[in-house]
Amino acid sequence: MRHHHRWYDALHEGQHKREPLVLVTVLSTAGSTPRDAAAKMVVTAAEHFDTIGGGHLEFKAIERARALLQAGKNATEVDSITLGASLGQCCGGATQLLFEVLVPVGQPLLVFGAGHVAQHLMPILAPLDFSLHWVDPRPDWLAQNNDSRIHRHTLEHPEDAIADAPASAWVLIITHNHQLDFELVQAALKRPDIGYIGLIGSDTKAKRFQQRLAHRGWRQEDINRVICPVGLSAVPGKQPAEVAVSIAAQLLHLMHSERPAAAGKKATGLTWKTGQTLTNPDHDKVEDLATHTGNKGPAS
Repeated sequence: MRHHHRWYDALHEGQHKREPLVLVTVLSTAGSTPRDAAAKMVVTAAEHFDTIGGGHLEFKAIERARALLQAGKNATEVDSITLGASLGQCCGGATQLLFEVLVPVGQPLLVFGAGHVAQHLMPILAPLDFSLHWVDPRPDWLAQNNDSRIHRHTLEHPEDAIADAPASAWVLIITHNHQLDFELVQAALKRPDIGYIGLIGSDTKAKRFQQRLAHRGWRQEDINRVICPVGLSAVPGKQPAEVAVSIAAQLLHLMHSERPAAAGKKATGLTWKTGQTLTNPDHDKVEDLATHTGNKGPAS
């Protein structure tokens, strides 16, 4: 991002890069305030874009936004603020700020191998609900796709990435080396929280790997965790692009099948009481940000 971005440019770029951010909006004002209602700014962990009026008010808003970011969850919060001496501003007005915390949440997926199938697969996965980590010892192959939504890891020993993988990550193994594939499979099997272990290959390769894993002492229930051949059988084809589509379809199918159905309707966003307050704010009761007692809504 660049500091001359307006808030809408920063919001668009941040969401494209899947970067956690907070959109701060001036909901209402009374008396003399630095900016009118609807002024917005975007705050990230390291930068901020646009302005809600500057001064100590904006400084405190950025501070609060970053505190909300540290929680790592989507949320909404409204703070009512008086612009008095405690904020170093003598406007004498009052304002309400809406903080919308936007944290991209994607299924962690480690893709091992940057060959022809992967080159077709990664552009399909990049805009989807995945947190993508692409691992290969060859930096020139990884560099063929420069999408900023993909985290690249050039590792001489790619299996090291599995030990450091996020909790409940998925692993897709599509390398050019059968021995590396086998080491990666074993590393993944050591993590019981890994819910998907996909391995590219034929039925013959699958049987050979099953035999090798059994010879190494792996239990049958462990061996059964490995999906090989990888991809949906209903999506045929042997061209790299066709294989990539088949794999992407399997990953999407698994993602949606694992999401629990919503158990009835739940209230989301700001509390009902807060929503009513915003439609008829009582500025005689606004509180100073220095003593911060913001109205909080549940995570969205």
